[in-house]
Amino acid sequence: MANIIVVFPKLEDARSIRNLLFRRGYPVSSVCTSGAQALAAADQLGSGIIVCGYKLSDMVYEKLYEDVAPAFEMLLVASARALSGGVREGVVSVAMPLKAQELLESLEMMITSQERRRRRKKLPPKRRSEEERKLIADAKALLMERNHMTEEEAHRYLQKTSMDSGTNMAETAQMIFSLMQI
Repeated sequence: MANIIVVFPKLEDARSIRNLLFRRGYPVSSVCTSGAQALAAADQLGSGIIVCGYKLSDMVYEKLYEDVAPAFEMLLVASARALSGGVREGVVSVAMPLKAQELLESLEMMITSQERRRRRKKLPPKRRSEEERKLIADAKALLMERNHMTEEEAHRYLQKTSMDSGTNMAETAQMIFSLMQI
């Protein structure tokens, strides 16, 4: 689960948001009333989501966004008037008066996105075995010979067929051999 920091200039507003999130199963790591407190909490956590108001006691949300680690995303809660001037790129926003469902859906979208990126970072690119590389090269050679394709065209054909069928290129190469009955 993502680390969530709630930052609003009024402590009661921050606590209300924290309580809403907590009731829906989102643990809040820190509740702050200033940008400086939020930055200190973010430094300790490393990554997560900051749910904040437009103007904090010591800075506006844009300054907080600039100063926080890039591993943090921001969910801005502000009046429709404040949002009408545009929101900084990369910041997700929800308009006031706050609808709990909108806030929760936006937060869930951000958490899902962060988890997907984290999983993608952890998985190293899959290396093909020598056998798979040979199978793909042989399939390309067969396509080049029988269908008069260039090496690049044969490769693209394998790639496209692989994507369309939802299989990896080695499986697609094997299908080509079985279809051409070699």
